[in-house]
Amino acid sequence: MSKQTLRSRLHGKTDSTGYYYVKRLLDVTIALFTLIVLLPFLVVIALLIKLDSHGPIFFIQTRVGSKRRVEEGKVYWAPTEFSIVKFRTMRNNADESLHKKQVQAFVEGTLAKTDEGKVQTKIYDDPRITRFGHILRKTNLDEIPQLFNILRGEMSMVGPRPVPPYEAAYYTEHHLMRLTALPGITGLWQIKGRGHTGFEEMMHLDLLYIQDCSFWFDLKIMIQTIPAALRGTT
Repeated sequence: MSKQTLRSRLHGKTDSTGYYYVKRLLDVTIALFTLIVLLPFLVVIALLIKLDSHGPIFFIQTRVGSKRRVEEGKVYWAPTEFSIVKFRTMRNNADESLHKKQVQAFVEGTLAKTDEGKVQTKIYDDPRITRFGHILRKTNLDEIPQLFNILRGEMSMVGPRPVPPYEAAYYTEHHLMRLTALPGITGLWQIKGRGHTGFEEMMHLDLLYIQDCSFWFDLKIMIQTIPAALRGTT
């Protein structure tokens, strides 16, 4: 993906200074509170990961996000790469080629479909995932360490999911508009059925969020994330 700055051509509320700072305050408050409350639980998860398989506790991968910049009173979003942090759910040094093929098929719209006609965006029976990793993924507990990304200002609670550079490489100019907001742990795409929506539908939902986002919309998405996570659709 090109490293040149992408100037926002969307007149959505992601460019509003008031909304941006209220959102940031909410993000930091929720992230700090959650990490403090869940600290003993996170220690238990870390121990179980070490007992289940050889390798590090955390999985760190380069993702594509964006940073909000202000120059001469004008707001623009600069695409940037950062290191996302998750609990490790795969065997150490797992081969990425399987996921790269899945991503290519996702973007090209050639993924297999279920009997109900839904897109299978996730790799089922993935041999790279550990026993405990299946539990972490099913419950979305592997995502919790991304709260550290929020504290570093690289992510938000709500926003488009950050993607690996090899997925962003397929983006057209229209798709790059997805990078005019901070990436998030959850978002409109996640609560609308992340595991069974196609690439263009994902883009449509993310751009819809960027155009219509507000403090109350963010709260609504966070609340709706809870039942979606329990259903295993996030």
